[in-house]
Amino acid sequence: MSTTAPSTPTAARPEPRAPRSGTPAPSSTGRSESRTKLVLYVVGGTLASLVFLVPLVWSVLRSFQPNDVIISSSPTWQQVFQLSLGNFRALFSGDADILRAVGNSLVVSVSTAVLTAVLATLAGYGFGRFRFRGRNWLFGLVVVTMMVPFQAIITPLYLQMNAMGLTDSRLGLVLFYSTVNLPFGVFVMRNAFETIPDEIEDSARVDGAGTFRCLFSVLRPLLVPGIATSALYAFLASWTEFLGALTFLTDDRLYTLPLSLVNLQSGAYGAVDFGYLVAGAVIAMVPCVVLYVALQRFYVAGLASGAVKG
Repeated sequence: MSTTAPSTPTAARPEPRAPRSGTPAPSSTGRSESRTKLVLYVVGGTLASLVFLVPLVWSVLRSFQPNDVIISSSPTWQQVFQLSLGNFRALFSGDADILRAVGNSLVVSVSTAVLTAVLATLAGYGFGRFRFRGRNWLFGLVVVTMMVPFQAIITPLYLQMNAMGLTDSRLGLVLFYSTVNLPFGVFVMRNAFETIPDEIEDSARVDGAGTFRCLFSVLRPLLVPGIATSALYAFLASWTEFLGALTFLTDDRLYTLPLSLVNLQSGAYGAVDFGYLVAGAVIAMVPCVVLYVALQRFYVAGLASGAVKG
């Protein structure tokens, strides 16, 4: 009788798993599409940057050229790159008094930005947090004033400010600029308060914080983008404004930078030294570019506040 040895079980080979339906394997088509999108993004960003940078670079280059090169119809390449600091020396050492004008513009613009930001924050807090009858109608009235250009009411404004003794005064100019820029600041700050959950303020009140303590200690860190947007917008608007300053100022010692640039005329009637003008424009451009680059992320976030709630 023959006995057979028991057969040892053989390990079954694992079958290859089928790929999941939800995660398809990356294909060459998908990689090429992503590469194309990246190239288009880089090319588009580069072209958009050139659109904004080329005029700035051209203005800076022109500011170092003498007037005869600027007004020349066909300058040579040697003349184009024959740069000097003559325009800037003439501005700061001549009769233009640019330093005083820059100081006046800085005082007026910084004061306007601070006053507008403070008033817009307080008004935005009232519109965004308090519930009272006619709140939406009153806020709508504030927004509607943004559509009225101040040039349309410049005459009654001048008569009112003259009666109050605020003409030929930096304080009067600050109040005028703050009034003009306040509706936009209120609009931004009201939207900024609307994006902050009520629970944050409620928990602060439970801990014993009052209204002003909640505003300046609890909510203020969350409102930095809106405050920066209001202040930056007011600064830029007042820094480059011409008609209001021309209307309310007659003393040349109080002239702001735009008014002083208009006075950069010499020689016969209508003759203008464009070298001085371009150099003055570059001086006026520097604070705007520096502030915008420094506060760009706050400015974008402040403009987008209130767009999405939740």
